[in-house]
Amino acid sequence: MSKTFTLSEAQTLLPVVEALLRKAQAAAVEAGEHEREMQQLGHRIFLSGGMHVDVSAAARRRAEREKAVQEAKDTLAEIESIGVQVKDLEDGLLDFPSVMDGKPILLCWKLGEPTIAHWHTEEEGFEGRKPLDPRFGKTERLN
Repeated sequence: MSKTFTLSEAQTLLPVVEALLRKAQAAAVEAGEHEREMQQLGHRIFLSGGMHVDVSAAARRRAEREKAVQEAKDTLAEIESIGVQVKDLEDGLLDFPSVMDGKPILLCWKLGEPTIAHWHTEEEGFEGRKPLDPRFGKTERLN
């Protein structure tokens, strides 16, 4: 099994992974903006039947897009190297693997929530998340 977290460990890590998540989101937004610019340029070239293009400016934009894409990938890899699973970058969904009653579960957090307050099984996903209950008040692993 991969790394697991107690609720306390996950809560302690939350500010770090939230900052990384926001960094990855910003890089992904930037990459998307550069991609749209490149697509618009291509569309204008197509509609005009060809036009003079500032090749160095286009190459610079392409490089900026690639840099932003790489930053997003690297930041997501950093989050995952901590042991936290990024389920949805755009919505900001993170899962912290944990164990309850000897079974794997996921402590679930969504960007904007003040703390980790939900959990679900691996099969249930976000739609099946439930509020934390008194079993999660323990500081030791829930084995």
